[in-house]
Amino acid sequence: MQPSFRQALGFWFKLGFISFGGPAGQIATVHQELVENKQWVSEERFLHALNYCMLLPGPEALQLVIYMGWLMHRTIGGLIAGIFFILPAIVLLIFLSILYVLYGQSPFATGILIGIKPAVTAIVIAAGYRISKKILKKPIHYVIACLAFIGIQLHMPYPEIIIGAALIGFVLQRFYPNVFATTAHSEPVNKVSIASSESLHEVSRSPHHTIFTWQKLLITLAISITAWVLPLAVLMLIFGADTIFTKLALFFTKAALLTFGGAYAVLPYVFQAMVDNFHWLNASQMMDGLALGETTPGPLIIVVTFVGFVVTYSHSAWLNSHLTAGILGALVVSWFTFLPSFCFIFIGGPLIESSRKELRLIPILNSITCAVVGVITSLAVFFASHTLFPESLISIDNISHITFSLGIILVAATALISYQQSIFKVMAFAILSGSIAYQFGLR
Repeated sequence: MQPSFRQALGFWFKLGFISFGGPAGQIATVHQELVENKQWVSEERFLHALNYCMLLPGPEALQLVIYMGWLMHRTIGGLIAGIFFILPAIVLLIFLSILYVLYGQSPFATGILIGIKPAVTAIVIAAGYRISKKILKKPIHYVIACLAFIGIQLHMPYPEIIIGAALIGFVLQRFYPNVFATTAHSEPVNKVSIASSESLHEVSRSPHHTIFTWQKLLITLAISITAWVLPLAVLMLIFGADTIFTKLALFFTKAALLTFGGAYAVLPYVFQAMVDNFHWLNASQMMDGLALGETTPGPLIIVVTFVGFVVTYSHSAWLNSHLTAGILGALVVSWFTFLPSFCFIFIGGPLIESSRKELRLIPILNSITCAVVGVITSLAVFFASHTLFPESLISIDNISHITFSLGIILVAATALISYQQSIFKVMAFAILSGSIAYQFGLR
């Protein structure tokens, strides 16, 4: 049943406020609502779209939402679906970022963060566990994951790790085609098996606006390039080419284009750059940002909005108001991070819908996703070390902190992995526990 534009508008508006649970949970929510409950999209077309989104860098849940909106109501439908999916989280996170820089050291905020930080560590551990179960099937998978983990520990640039994994996948596909016979993409809520594409040819005829033409491709490509170049030119004109705003725009464009594997793959790259390479933030601030990002709906990578705010709030000397600089920085980072996701769908969607052919990049993508497991493991180790040992040395004074944080990590990870509890419930438990512990003297 084709929904009216007004019906779809109401759904996308609601989705922006209820999309908790990370990429897997968000994709499952969209599938349940659009395919099972409302029956606006067929199962075959949903899987076909998801297969394409899985091949793209950036947040796959956002890209799927844009694709569904575009499929039902052209470009305007995709724009509204994508904007409504991320806008509530951006606004809320900017508000939380303001509270963080103004009151982040208050007793109330400190107690909350004491509980949230180990819970975030548990969330990353749980995500790594679930992804590794679906991806690591053969010895070569573990080898690639271990190489990626070692590469991160040796401070290799993230894009080089991903490119290296892709090259390994290409070589193995070329000379040892059976090495990836067991596909890593087996469920709709994570990475969908391309085997399901056998049924994609049974989908009814595509709407007119989804039919591929070269003219449409070139026009969309030109608009996409303009949407990137024009804001960047304005930033350079107003603030200069060597300012924090321009540097953030260029960096997060690269992050959006090079980071395959979703939010958990983007975050290590952002962490490495912000903390180790540019020294714009410290590890504690990055942990706080992810903790706040986990409390909002929308894609997990929304944490970049916090990064943009705090970096420009702390380092911008071009605006009289630090808060104004922070808000502008948050908006700049959000624009250049999420713009490619819209462009990928509007440019590639008609080609995918019209071709209806099986995508042939799965062996290479498998190699990349194996590397992503190693990257996520490194991220979990990073979080755990900075959560359990915030100081450089273990002392009697922080034994209680280590014990409490380790307890929260174990309880939260068990709840997520063994009992399938929602992230929202885990975060609520962590916030309550942290607040209570702070009242009893934990610092």
